[in-house]
Amino acid sequence: MMTRRQRLEATFRGEAVDRVPVALWRHWPGDDQRAQDQAASHLAFQERYDFDLIKVTPCSSYSAEDWGVTSAYMGNTEGTREYRRRAIAGPDDWGRLALLDPGQGALGRQLECLRLIGEAVRDDVPFIQTIFNPLSVAKYLAGEQLMLTHLRRYPEALRAGLEIITETTVRFVREVMRLGVAGIFLAVQHAQYGLLSEQEYLAWGKPYDLRVLQATEGAWFNLLHLHGSEVMFDACADYPVQVINWHDRETPPTLVEGLKRFPGAVCGGLRQWETIVRGTPEDVRAEALDAIRQTAGRRFILGTGCVTPIVAPTCNIRATRQAVEVGRGD
Repeated sequence: MMTRRQRLEATFRGEAVDRVPVALWRHWPGDDQRAQDQAASHLAFQERYDFDLIKVTPCSSYSAEDWGVTSAYMGNTEGTREYRRRAIAGPDDWGRLALLDPGQGALGRQLECLRLIGEAVRDDVPFIQTIFNPLSVAKYLAGEQLMLTHLRRYPEALRAGLEIITETTVRFVREVMRLGVAGIFLAVQHAQYGLLSEQEYLAWGKPYDLRVLQATEGAWFNLLHLHGSEVMFDACADYPVQVINWHDRETPPTLVEGLKRFPGAVCGGLRQWETIVRGTPEDVRAEALDAIRQTAGRRFILGTGCVTPIVAPTCNIRATRQAVEVGRGD
């Protein structure tokens, strides 16, 4: 029987595995405001469902809070927080951003959470930290529409802000890598044709993403998440990551097409709302087994296209974990 790391690394290489790896992840509203509570929630979730990895999922505002952003949890069923105050009101504000100390504030809180998780799992369970790419952090600082307006009307101002955001993120990632993580989960939100052109993303997203990934020296498990619809899969398929995750059931490419266009592994196969929340355990098993058949169980991690909503029935989460046992040998 393979260890979790052996199973994942064989999956990255396209080798046979004893069973398909599987993982779900979710937000922890309220708990995500304190390192000990956040770590305890992740560890309890792992203990209950026995996944192949822990994807550490803080609230998105952790990446912007130390610049003055505030947020509040208002009951969103995905577990996300609402932004109450932004740090950027006009183009000149980008140049006022300070380079942050990753050991302080919300970033320091997240490092403490990772330290606690690492102490608990040691080498038994690989864990990866969510890192929001610089353009996403810029969105959290200014709001979506204002950030996109600045990108097109005040490009030099935004560029100055992205330099500070990127250098802060790089410093934070270097500290993350000292805590025993397997790698990072790089969340990319603007590689969508409905938001930017491919040329815009190649100018405003990719160069900064690659600088962040370069800071993960020693990582053996980096995962790229392409959020949203009509994603720029091919533009990001050469990122130095082992896995790509996207909403494969809801937007191109399919899992099979993704495997043809990316040399590593793909993660997905399950719809987060239609199947994991609204479906039955039978629906979960059927969709999971279909994904395993599509990929022949190679270079594939069973999961959802994005976070598991916090209202997902536990029976469906259990069914996800059990599906890879049923599918063993298929």
